[in-house]
Amino acid sequence: MTTIVVGWTPDEFGEAALARGVEEATLRGGRLVVVNATRGDALVDERYADDDQLSRLTADLAGRGVEVDVRRSMGADVGDQVLSVAEDVSADLVVIGLRRRSPVGKLLMGSVAQRILLGAECAVLAVKPPN
Repeated sequence: MTTIVVGWTPDEFGEAALARGVEEATLRGGRLVVVNATRGDALVDERYADDDQLSRLTADLAGRGVEVDVRRSMGADVGDQVLSVAEDVSADLVVIGLRRRSPVGKLLMGSVAQRILLGAECAVLAVKPPN
């Protein structure tokens, strides 16, 4: 069975990745593993979902006809966490949402997307939300 891993955040970028991940899982007859991760500053990390956001996500995915596993994690590097899950489940595809960042922002903060793109052992699909 095909396994699609989605790096999800509770914002427009995560929703774009999730929508495409569901499409891919449906097209391929596969399952979806949704990963929401943080560096450990969960109380101030707006990209780390709270319990209500996870409940809404799970309820939304329940009606889509795709087998889904939702995972949350904390660690030193968000990209490494997504890659670790992808490796654990033998992912065939990782789907991530892309944010626009300035050159200085890339230099100072690194890039989760870049880490995933360069480190994944499987295909990676990077998507942007609609304008």
